Amino acid sequence: MIPDNSILRLIGRDRPLFDSDVLAHEQQLSSMVANSRFLVIGGAGSIGQAVTREIFKRKPKVLHVVDISENNMVELVRDVRSTLGYIEGDFRTFAIDCGNSEFEALMQTGDGYDYVLNLSALKHVRSEKDPFTLMRMIEVNVLNTIKTIEATRVRGARKYFCVSTDKAANPVNMMGASKRIMEMFLMRSSAELSISTARFANVAFSDGSLLHGFNQRFAKRQPISAPNDVRRYFITSQESGELCLLSCLLGENRDIFFPKLSEALNLTKFSDIATRYLKQLGFEPYECKSEDEARDRATELIAQKKWPCYFFNSDTTGEKDFEEFFTDREVLDVKRFINIGVIKNKPDFDQVRLQYFSSTIAAIKAKRTWEKTEIVDLFNYMIPDFAHKETGKYLDGRM
Repeated sequence: MIPDNSILRLIGRDRPLFDSDVLAHEQQLSSMVANSRFLVIGGAGSIGQAVTREIFKRKPKVLHVVDISENNMVELVRDVRSTLGYIEGDFRTFAIDCGNSEFEALMQTGDGYDYVLNLSALKHVRSEKDPFTLMRMIEVNVLNTIKTIEATRVRGARKYFCVSTDKAANPVNMMGASKRIMEMFLMRSSAELSISTARFANVAFSDGSLLHGFNQRFAKRQPISAPNDVRRYFITSQESGELCLLSCLLGENRDIFFPKLSEALNLTKFSDIATRYLKQLGFEPYECKSEDEARDRATELIAQKKWPCYFFNSDTTGEKDFEEFFTDREVLDVKRFINIGVIKNKPDFDQVRLQYFSSTIAAIKAKRTWEKTEIVDLFNYMIPDFAHKETGKYLDGRM
């Protein structure tokens, strides 16, 4: 695992993003955590683990973590025990699916929770490559959110937090659009339960990310492949946990937190990070003209302290040239925090449109099989200016 200070250098920064905001509100954050009961859903993923650590180190009364990944949950516990140790509060993990009856049973036991944070998501643009994975993405990103909000409301929690994405702002892919639709349902539910969320950048070296793939390729002595024309904002794992916790505890109803754009947060190319990454490890990046050349010359080049790289122009479905955190139609508060902006929302939602989405998805699933086009049509109805970027090529076709 690469430490955060090294990651900062790789993504082109020299200091953490949210230190000033966390320090300014630390007393309030610590007091709120110490007097509260927390449930973290999807807590074994990269962001979920970061959020869990931020809560744990402030010594909550109760911290329960739910995730379907039994192995990642075991690693979460080992990591916490090996670094932060123990707390007097009730810290437990549950290897269950938040969409199933076991989760419903968990929500009915004990004294309930003050704060429920949902970090579960299908986050990859590649998830739209087939209609079946796409439906699973809708199930996780939208339908499970609706279910867990209702379970939270019934049990009388103070707050529900659900993570969104920068890709929800002017979405061009189905993943970003699914999160934008999720935000619409959040606005509806905010009439009965206080809700906040956060849109943020790519979490550098998070599980399954391209940067995490650099680690995998290096360990396996394989070529590194990356686009040279796609620019992204990056934050560290700890920064993702801090932003989520700040939004959950300090956000007002319907607030969407996002990192402010500043000299400390710049768009960065994947190919540039790959170059810095290899140089930090003592290798000179060697640009190959094709995937075949990179594969065929890997052993030869690595022996010479050169690493085969294939950098290319992106042409896969759903890839945006750059990311943005908000649209020109959204109202912003950029004064409350130093490095965090807040999108302020009114309780506006289209009940007819939301009901149509729910009934249409149910009808599509009832057919037992379905096509991607009918889901894309539904998304276009939900988001009239949805600029879906379909090229017929997907990331699974890349090295």
